[in-house]
Amino acid sequence: MKRKKILFVCTGNTCRSPMAEALLKSKIKKCKIKWWDVSSCGIRAEVGGLMSENSRVVLEEVGIRLDKFAPRQLTQKYLSAATLVVCMTTTQKQMLEDCGEVVSIKDICGMEVPDPYGCGIEAYRAARDVLSRACDIIIRNFIRQYKD
Repeated sequence: MKRKKILFVCTGNTCRSPMAEALLKSKIKKCKIKWWDVSSCGIRAEVGGLMSENSRVVLEEVGIRLDKFAPRQLTQKYLSAATLVVCMTTTQKQMLEDCGEVVSIKDICGMEVPDPYGCGIEAYRAARDVLSRACDIIIRNFIRQYKD
């Protein structure tokens, strides 16, 4: 089976999209789904930067370690390779609408994912929990149902 790709997109690729990437990778591994690749990028990523420390902490709270993550800038190459592009906000989705199959987290689970950047740990936990629910729905309604 040909590999499929999900690309999570946020603004800086330091908080939300790396959490979504790590969560979905962990969940598809637990489900023994092998034909999907998961990655993330930022619309305005600072290449050479780091993942937010609070994002790392809240992932570790649920047993996920993400040691070797570096923010990546969104490019046409990443968009073209993606089977599904998942944006954190409706505004980001609107920016990328003409780039293939693009949805927002709100389309998936009915909730926006507020940017926790610069906020306390509780905002990161809230974002993680929304993203975790969205990843469960992606597995159930998209990955398991996708036929090519």
